[in-house]
Amino acid sequence: MSPISKDPPAAVRAYLATKELVLSGELPAGHLLSEGDIAERLGMSRTPVREAFLRLQEEELLQLIPKRGAVVAPVPPGEADDVLDAREALETAAVRRLVRGIGTAATLTEAAAGLRAILKRQHDLADAGDLVAFAEADEAFHRAIVADGGNAITTRFYATLADRQRRMNIHALGPNLQHVAIVLREHEALADAVADGDAEYFAELLRSHLDGTHRPERTRPGGARRGPWR
Repeated sequence: MSPISKDPPAAVRAYLATKELVLSGELPAGHLLSEGDIAERLGMSRTPVREAFLRLQEEELLQLIPKRGAVVAPVPPGEADDVLDAREALETAAVRRLVRGIGTAATLTEAAAGLRAILKRQHDLADAGDLVAFAEADEAFHRAIVADGGNAITTRFYATLADRQRRMNIHALGPNLQHVAIVLREHEALADAVADGDAEYFAELLRSHLDGTHRPERTRPGGARRGPWR
């Protein structure tokens, strides 16, 4: 009897690889790609790539074009605001729950320590110029806030936003190191608010942070952030 392969099927590998190219920003919105391009890159036939493209179209990451391939889909109008509103509601509720002592996820000190550990990784990634990994760590920082609230239902729902968050982060941060530095400072302030048990100040900081990062039209002239930063 031949040994059972532990490698994922080719269609799964094609799906994961293509999805990563989109989420990391290596394939930007509007980029035209073909089944042949991906098949050659991954060393496989076009059939599993075709299956992967269909799956990614269902997830609204690709738009298939008959006989040409697929185009990386832009973020749908209004979706970014929907994601930001959901994030603000869930993260704020999690900190309020944590401060009230509901659940057993973490104490304020433990929660802040976990956030600062992720923040340390973000500093290291920023120094290395690894924007893709920085964006992943950014998502992990905010996901940890929700997890610290100890609500399993909202934690699971927040995880479904991860792909959209990564893509939005890559687009928002760009190659601007000054912008990355601002994000780091604001994450430090958010972690401090958690440590202090100041849920209302956290809510103010979070709104300003999300607006400044993803809604540049809400910044002051010259790019200065609005908000209650101390």
